[in-house]
Amino acid sequence: MMEYVKLGQTGLDVSKICLGCMSFGDPERWIHSWVLNEEDSRKIIKKALDLGINFFDTANVYGLGASEEILGKALKDYAKREEIVIATKVSGKMHDGPNGSGLSRKSILHEVDQCLKRLQTDYIDLLYIHRWDYTTPIEETMCVLNDLVRNGKVHYIGASSMFAWQFQKTQYIAEKNNWTKFSVMQGHYNLLYREEEREMNPFCFDSGVALVPYSPLAAGRLTRDWNADSKRAKEDQIAKNKYDSTEDTDKKIVEAVTKIADKHQATRSQIAVAWLWKKGVTAPIVGITKEKYLDDFVGALDVKLTDEDMTLLEEYYVPHQIVGHQ
Repeated sequence: MMEYVKLGQTGLDVSKICLGCMSFGDPERWIHSWVLNEEDSRKIIKKALDLGINFFDTANVYGLGASEEILGKALKDYAKREEIVIATKVSGKMHDGPNGSGLSRKSILHEVDQCLKRLQTDYIDLLYIHRWDYTTPIEETMCVLNDLVRNGKVHYIGASSMFAWQFQKTQYIAEKNNWTKFSVMQGHYNLLYREEEREMNPFCFDSGVALVPYSPLAAGRLTRDWNADSKRAKEDQIAKNKYDSTEDTDKKIVEAVTKIADKHQATRSQIAVAWLWKKGVTAPIVGITKEKYLDDFVGALDVKLTDEDMTLLEEYYVPHQIVGHQ
């Protein structure tokens, strides 16, 4: 049975599992050939709703808008708007030429209007800045985000994959000007990549910011047999860049996950997600390409890891180079 928690220090209730929608789209419009078409995507969205998931994560750049279009249509057909939480992101490149990306006032206002049209909604529950924009003053970005909250187009704001000093700076500027602060951090965090534990996670815990990490299964590496192949494993160059350099130590961690899964009569994905909850994560973002995986994730709610389990799962980790930030 689904469980719900507050999103950080907000009053918003979200499911402890967030459905990531990067796998929904059109292979002709996006860099990943393994994305699902609209028909298959709708089945997963409907299944998620049936299981009690009310938290959905997408981005304008996913499929260059295709993911938002599919999600918007499906949610309009299958759910009541007041019962679901839609998160999307801006800053990625949407078109060539000036102002086609970034976090300027012009870019954000234009992209939010486009997101609203594709999602077929009057407001976005949670708007993230997808990455840091080194070419725009952060004061300009925080000001326009505050304006969007004040005019009701956006209800809450979040940030994704940046250095802790950058995130602290955004919060300071918002507080100094009495603007809306970020309520959520969406970082890259899983058993194979724990660099967020150094500074970002402690800062978020201390300041009441919710952790909603992406890639909880390390692009499937935590759940597949080590030598297994999949279409995504073969073709996802982004995931290869993140994880291929640490294969020797990662293999030991995956072996530990398998051992703990056997102990609890659970799946490896359930252990990976249960570990995140034990570490204080609010709602990991799970991206899937098959309906059956949703039942697997919901089953993770019944897995209760011990301190001994946590020690074994974390024993072989070694420091990694930072990936995910710009």
